[in-house]
Amino acid sequence: MLRYSDSFIRELLKSTKTIAVVGISANEARPSHSVAKYLIEQGYTVIPVNPVIDSILGQKCYPSLGDIPVKVDMVDCFRAPEHIPELVNESIQIRTQAIWMQLGLEDAASCQLAESKGLKVIQDLCIKIEHQRLFA
Repeated sequence: MLRYSDSFIRELLKSTKTIAVVGISANEARPSHSVAKYLIEQGYTVIPVNPVIDSILGQKCYPSLGDIPVKVDMVDCFRAPEHIPELVNESIQIRTQAIWMQLGLEDAASCQLAESKGLKVIQDLCIKIEHQRLFA
């Protein structure tokens, strides 16, 4: 597992206001749903991204990152590992500041590409767990 300093994660979470949750599920039992709900409860603006859902948690759902009409500070990834390279390329195109890959997700080449374009990257950590640990 990769290690990130608490100060790096804390500053990233403090500077983030708008989070696109890619791969969000309408199923309340799925981690993507509970994480998005938690982030909303913590005051973040959450933008759901899933091409087969119209709205979730009271928010309009967008089919892709490129369809979101506002600036996104962070992309939170719940997609399967094979989708990470495409997601990183989309994140670079929309000029987000950070990409967070949830537990079990990491891709060294995509991480290196994103960081070379100035994005902050977290891999293989849960944003909800880290937020609770650092701010609870």
